[in-house]
Amino acid sequence: MTIVQFEYIVAVDTYRSFVTAAEKCFVTQPTLSMQVQKLENTLGVKIFDRSKQPVSPTEIGIEIIAQARTLLAESEKIKEIITDRQKELSGELKVAIIPTVSPYILPKILHGFVEKYPQVKLIVWEQTTESIIQQLKNGTIDCGILSTPLHESNLKEIPVFYENFVAYVSKNSKLSKKKNICPEDIDMEEIWVLNEGHCMREQVLNICQRRKSTKGFQHFEYNTGSVETLKRMVDQNNGATILPELALADLSDRQLDKVRYFRSPEPAREVSIVVQNNFLKKRMIDALKNEILELVPKRMRSKKKKEVIDI
Repeated sequence: MTIVQFEYIVAVDTYRSFVTAAEKCFVTQPTLSMQVQKLENTLGVKIFDRSKQPVSPTEIGIEIIAQARTLLAESEKIKEIITDRQKELSGELKVAIIPTVSPYILPKILHGFVEKYPQVKLIVWEQTTESIIQQLKNGTIDCGILSTPLHESNLKEIPVFYENFVAYVSKNSKLSKKKNICPEDIDMEEIWVLNEGHCMREQVLNICQRRKSTKGFQHFEYNTGSVETLKRMVDQNNGATILPELALADLSDRQLDKVRYFRSPEPAREVSIVVQNNFLKKRMIDALKNEILELVPKRMRSKKKKEVIDI
């Protein structure tokens, strides 16, 4: 058994294809297949059911691959012992972030992070919570930035800040006549929400304590994954939506007049950096966390008096 063989079976499990796994490992498909076969012969078991498309691990293969992932992570920690001795951070940091957080922190921390750590290559994807969780489990990303808690026992959550939700309302909305609002004031017939698959959609529906189809208006149904688009829909088509507090930083004075805050306790979300339990690249992830903390107001670093929406 070799480390390379373990890398190959993990790659096949991740991509569910010998061809794709070979491409990702920068070897030919016959070479990868031969090494996987050698490992199976050594262990005396079949790790993959090749008759299925896409290829799938066998029952015992699932256990072997899980152990292989742990072994590979531990072997990488040996390299980190050397890296931690170096004064300057270097290497790749693969990060996935949900779209309802990304536009409010990523552009503002990117320049500072790159300037402080020029030897670090930051690779970022915007993805849904479900996709990020899957990639964390597969080990194809180093960390995710998303709303927590996730209730995933094999993932570690590192809370970074706690962000209130606010209402953003048009002048024609009933909410515009109120100085402060409560969830019961919201009419779900006029609210614009994100489409299925975005955790903030569920958080908004939890705030309103109603789980029904939300169309915004009787004769029009709109599906989007962008909070910024929801804001523009309110600006041009009336109604209301719910925004995360960090979205207020870029609003004009005219737009700020459309913001209505919730009465205490204000609904909020916890935003965390999420990693595998045996995660690597701790120094780089700590550096990323510190850049975010420098951006957000100090009051957001504590969940005191905040009603965190648990999804």
